[in-house]
Amino acid sequence: MIPAGETFDGTWPFAPHYFDGNGFAMHYVDEGDGDPILMLHGEPTWGYLYRNFVAPLRGFGRIVIPDHMGFGKSETPQDRDFTIRDHVDNLERLIDHLGLTKITLVAQDWGGPIGAMLSLRRPELFARFCYMNTGVPGRPPEGVPLVSDYPWFKWVQTDEAHKTLSNLGATILSVMKRIGFERADIVNETWVRAYAAPFPTPADCKGALAFPASIGAAGVFELFLENMGNVPAIQALPAMYIHGEEDRAVPTEMAIGMFKGLWPDGPVTRLPGVGHFLQEDAPEAVTALIGQFIQMTRAV
Repeated sequence: MIPAGETFDGTWPFAPHYFDGNGFAMHYVDEGDGDPILMLHGEPTWGYLYRNFVAPLRGFGRIVIPDHMGFGKSETPQDRDFTIRDHVDNLERLIDHLGLTKITLVAQDWGGPIGAMLSLRRPELFARFCYMNTGVPGRPPEGVPLVSDYPWFKWVQTDEAHKTLSNLGATILSVMKRIGFERADIVNETWVRAYAAPFPTPADCKGALAFPASIGAAGVFELFLENMGNVPAIQALPAMYIHGEEDRAVPTEMAIGMFKGLWPDGPVTRLPGVGHFLQEDAPEAVTALIGQFIQMTRAV
């Protein structure tokens, strides 16, 4: 857990806020006014991933960026299982605590399934969806590579991966490169320190170890089945998808196909030369697309 006041040499200047209604200290950033723009990170990052999104998008609404349990400035309780259901429940309580409605969801990696499952449970809270390098509920198209075919999935099944993910304080850069991070030119000591800081010990890596174990887990499908009757409600809302094509964890055609299965008319943008962590690789392009989408769909 990163100290509350840590700014990483001013690159993360946002005031810390904490919610303890989930039985642990859950950190979030809350900047600006208006309808909320909720930004969800995934593996093995934290809210810092969205640091370059705040200034360009705060003119479009209130920026809320939570750190999932076990990541960033949130605590890593050792008595939790860190299932996707846990993360969905935690997020739901935080949203209710803050009284958020008319939410624009911006979600990448595991933030996608977490946000999607909550939108199925509580569709009335949401206004639109901006998914990026992630999977949404549904059936993948026939004949395309699946997550199980990709290098990241094959690697995370190994003993080497368990050791590496248990030592993220030292291995964070290599893990992010393995998943799909292309902008080596922006990496400096501050950058590495910011992403490594949540993981000083193996015990602090519990959340990061749990996410890979959730790939294809029955519990994720059960969450979908519980609220699949609300699929038409989320399909009625505007949705967009952006995919960095140098992703080594989430196959491009699978992800786009699953998105189109829910939103056939939803706009899709492919970003060549951009990896899984498109917030790092192409923040200007991505925030411009999101801002334009919010503006275009406000009357919807």
